[in-house]
Amino acid sequence: MKVALLQLCAGRDKKENLSLALAMSQEAIAGRAEFILLPEVFNFRGDLRDKEVLEKAAEKISGPSVTTFIPLAKKHKVSFLLGSMIEKAPLSLAYNTSVFIDSRGEVTAKYRKMHLFDAIIGDRIVRESDCFRKGRHPVTVNIGEFRAGLSICYDLRFPDLYQNYARRRVDLLTVPSCFTKKTGEAHWETLLRARAIENLSYVLAPNQVGIDARGMQAYGHSMIISPWGEVLARAGAEAREIIYGDIDIKEVKKARAILPGIIK
Repeated sequence: MKVALLQLCAGRDKKENLSLALAMSQEAIAGRAEFILLPEVFNFRGDLRDKEVLEKAAEKISGPSVTTFIPLAKKHKVSFLLGSMIEKAPLSLAYNTSVFIDSRGEVTAKYRKMHLFDAIIGDRIVRESDCFRKGRHPVTVNIGEFRAGLSICYDLRFPDLYQNYARRRVDLLTVPSCFTKKTGEAHWETLLRARAIENLSYVLAPNQVGIDARGMQAYGHSMIISPWGEVLARAGAEAREIIYGDIDIKEVKKARAILPGIIK
């Protein structure tokens, strides 16, 4: 299966973000991608500490950030992982939600980020828990021959989630992200490769680039990792771009045949 990871720099203009994501998706389709993955908060990257901004940015799953891609999925028989969007939730908060659209154009899964990013990056304090509710459940979805486990960004630091997926016989892990430059330089590749190696699964991790409304810079370096922990494709640090890879279920089976005691 040919996959395409979209690395982009979303801003505060939702219509502009959707237009860019759609254009890049069309380019990926022209490149014969069958599964297209977008990064975390691909549709809006603003300062959500402002409750009015959060309220305007949040939408239902049936809103434009999802329905924009349904006709494309139907027409070209491709699947999409909308890395994450800001989903409306009760009490003036939201969920950070990843949405899967299958090749028939149907929404068949949504995953709400379980681990919220609360951190101090230099002189900036990030508290996703002030804006978002935690998701409660791991979510899997079937994509062709693959069974995928869904996650988002900061989830990457919590191996228990991925071991849960391994027990469910998952072959593919998705990690759409807006990983920061500071933490990315230290840990991004190491964590992605670790999750692949310990679960003998492919890892697909589209990331953002550029600086957001709070002055936080995303790391880029979107990656496709093999079940043996090899980096099959890697994007750069700054530019919008698409990376492609061919993933094969036989490679998962080969890795697990070498180390049969890991996945039980």
